[in-house]
Amino acid sequence: MGEFTDKAKGAVKEAVGEAKQRSHDPETRAEGRAQEIDGKADKAKGKVKGAINRI
Repeated sequence: MGEFTDKAKGAVKEAVGEAKQRSHDPETRAEGRAQEIDGKADKAKGKVKGAINRI
């Protein structure tokens, strides 16, 4: 995937993860935390790809 795709995918995962963390179900909250972290990783991956492409 490209830089923009990774950043967009990460932003969506992060937002969904944050929303899930507002749940009353502990399992859903834990899933939300994991999804938010995964989204942050995708965004970071997109930034790295962008930096590599600019070299």
